[in-house]
Amino acid sequence: MKIALVSPEFPPDIGGVETYAHEFVRELATRGHELTLFTMRHPEGEATIPGARVVPALKLCRAADRKTFAQHQADVWHVLNAAYAWVALDQPNTVVTVHGNDFLRPYYPVAQPDLWRSPLLWRYADALASRLRPYWISRSAALVNRALPKARHIITNSRYTERVLLEQVPDCAGRTSPGLVGVAQRFFEVARRTSSHGPRHIITVSRLSEPRKNVAEVLHALAALKASFDFRYTVVGDGADRARLEALAHELGLARQVRFTGFVDDQTLLDTYAAADLFVLTSAIIPASHEGFGIVYLEAAASGVPCLAARLAGAVEAVEDGVSGFFVDTPTRESIATSLRAFLSGAIQFEPQACRDFAHKFSWARVVDHTCAHYT
Repeated sequence: MKIALVSPEFPPDIGGVETYAHEFVRELATRGHELTLFTMRHPEGEATIPGARVVPALKLCRAADRKTFAQHQADVWHVLNAAYAWVALDQPNTVVTVHGNDFLRPYYPVAQPDLWRSPLLWRYADALASRLRPYWISRSAALVNRALPKARHIITNSRYTERVLLEQVPDCAGRTSPGLVGVAQRFFEVARRTSSHGPRHIITVSRLSEPRKNVAEVLHALAALKASFDFRYTVVGDGADRARLEALAHELGLARQVRFTGFVDDQTLLDTYAAADLFVLTSAIIPASHEGFGIVYLEAAASGVPCLAARLAGAVEAVEDGVSGFFVDTPTRESIATSLRAFLSGAIQFEPQACRDFAHKFSWARVVDHTCAHYT
């Protein structure tokens, strides 16, 4: 089967959707299909996948991209971000994968005109695109809502995301199913190096660009516990909020206990999980933004590390209460502090193997099996 995939988010960029796209295509490539992946051009080059042709041609502009797609023949088109659901208006056999924020608050201005090819406006295209971005984002959101019901099928990354999608676009009813996500095998191979002696090691792995991730509330919670417990807190990730969070850690007197690493390579990430006692990501829900699932919860569990999450959105499906982690009902600094106190005091404990067993329920092979059933 000839399959054309469209994913503006793809490595070397880092993030949950990028991980989903890379792992999904890598697994799909083992099935013997003829794969072409359309993505954006990255200055450092695109990740390669054996068995898949990666074409860095996306312009985030429907007028330009549809010309590119028109030159390609495929048996099925699979769009891995809701912003490109418009492909279903041109190609009848289109499957769309959605993650949550990509349809709640589309962030790619795909409805913008192709000003770069205008003989009169090309000199001003970048300036006009920047100035009019809010308008074209709004138009793109309307395009997403119009196009999604035209898809052959819509795969969601969680049952929660499926419910939210059907609330926002009721015309998608009968065309959706939760395909969930997977976790790479390398995380199951992490050799844990924790010790009953010395400080407990708490980690967060997240993009530091959205306050709803609640890293600031975790810092406040740890500040309330620093006099009672010996711990270290490592925050892996980068983003616009990092400087503010680093300043907050210093203000709270946590300079000795907290370390911000920025983005790290894959081996360093595995080493970080190996040394961790607890993974914390207590994300909130804000208008037009939620945790659709959270692959990082599975990465932690596969590494034998329990998770503390908020009992909200897709995180409820990514953590098994009492087995692979536990929850705060409301992600306030007080509730986070109470949960962390229970863990640091030993009042609540988890078995690494139980965490791994839970993560084994999720695989990219299962996600691809589910999706391929809707290709024909």
